[in-house]
Amino acid sequence: MILLRSLAFNLAFYVVTILEMIVFTPFYFLAERKRAWWVPKFWARSNLWLQKVLAGTESKVTGQENLPAGAYILAPKHQSFWDTFALLPNIPDAVYILKRELTWIPFFGWYLGKMNMIPIDRGSPAKALRKVVVEARKRVEQGRQIIIYPEGTRRPPGAEPAYKHGIAEIYARLGIPVVPVAHMAGLYWPRRRFLRFPGVIEARFLPPIPPGLSKAEFMARLVDETEKACDELLIDAAQSENPPPLPPTAVERLRQLGVHVPESAVG
Repeated sequence: MILLRSLAFNLAFYVVTILEMIVFTPFYFLAERKRAWWVPKFWARSNLWLQKVLAGTESKVTGQENLPAGAYILAPKHQSFWDTFALLPNIPDAVYILKRELTWIPFFGWYLGKMNMIPIDRGSPAKALRKVVVEARKRVEQGRQIIIYPEGTRRPPGAEPAYKHGIAEIYARLGIPVVPVAHMAGLYWPRRRFLRFPGVIEARFLPPIPPGLSKAEFMARLVDETEKACDELLIDAAQSENPPPLPPTAVERLRQLGVHVPESAVG
């Protein structure tokens, strides 16, 4: 059943993406940028609905009261394709920092260009960081929200944290709050896997970390507060009525937290 529901959702995801791109293209490219955001946000809501109906995976986002007005940095955990779009409906005018290769994709890259994202060359980290600071400052002056994945690449649920120090440099240079985001989406929409598992993905916007801290203090708070919340969500998922299969990294982390994991739960 999970295989069939996953197949149905994956097919629907790509079909809906293509159809909405075609149907909404005239409005999207002719509208002013802030009005045009309606299209990507509608696409995100469409796919969250499809995921619930076809795959049986509900998405629950909490903590919106922690989002400041105006410009800030959003720092989500990165475990899944889910976290690249599911938070979007809650962000007024987002700016993604993304690898430049995405902008080369026909049509999709044009959509990214419309929103004036910040593409970088990940093969030159120092140069990329300088560009991010310069370009992000321009977006901040426009009151936009910068989305940065502090670990850079997708990590499996429960894996040892691997936060990059680039976010501390950007935080120090921009002087705006950082909102950590905790979730365990990788349990339900695993990276590099076809299957989608039923359950509830909960993402939490955590209280913002204020500007003005030292880089070391900022990093310590970012890692500590994000990982504590992720541990809570991992325990909730493992102890839910219908837990998803747990990858080895999640099993190991649960055992470190003193939570018993039956063999039947190991995926």
